[in-house]
Amino acid sequence: MTSFLSHRLFILYLNIFTTLLASSSAIFWENIFDTTMKRMAKTSHLHFYYHDIPSGKNPTAVTIIRGNELSFGATYMIDDALTEGPDHWSKLVGRAQGMYSIASQHDISLLMIVNFVFTDGKYNGSSLSMIGSNHVSENVREMPIVGGSGIFRLAKGYALAHTIWFDQTNRNATVEYNVTVQHF
Repeated sequence: MTSFLSHRLFILYLNIFTTLLASSSAIFWENIFDTTMKRMAKTSHLHFYYHDIPSGKNPTAVTIIRGNELSFGATYMIDDALTEGPDHWSKLVGRAQGMYSIASQHDISLLMIVNFVFTDGKYNGSSLSMIGSNHVSENVREMPIVGGSGIFRLAKGYALAHTIWFDQTNRNATVEYNVTVQHF
């Protein structure tokens, strides 16, 4: 009888405890969301250079999937330098980490899935996520910024890419990025 009563009290205690825990969790998340949304939206403009180096001793882009004879489907993993100026040796401000694939059978169009991870200045530790189609034959390409972290929490915006240098022999490239994002 004592065992039965102890068991029932334990079940009752467990139900009360989980109910209290669940209700306090909902309030906790609601408060964080309300706090974030009460902040004023900010718009930031970033300008940097992306250096894609698939050749040499220390490539920053490596093939992870080979494509067909026209390279359709070829996929590359990247850890590219982001710099303040167009020269590869200018001040490092972050890394472009992610992947891109040749996504068209008719022209050179890339599907890009990239996190811009910033390592310098007021954006140190923050990142922006870009997912989009990059038609590299166009002079200026626009791709969406779909999120971010740190200072860029809840970011949305766009990135404009412009290739300023491309080596046909080794496929190394430098791309200028102008990014506009709204964040909280």
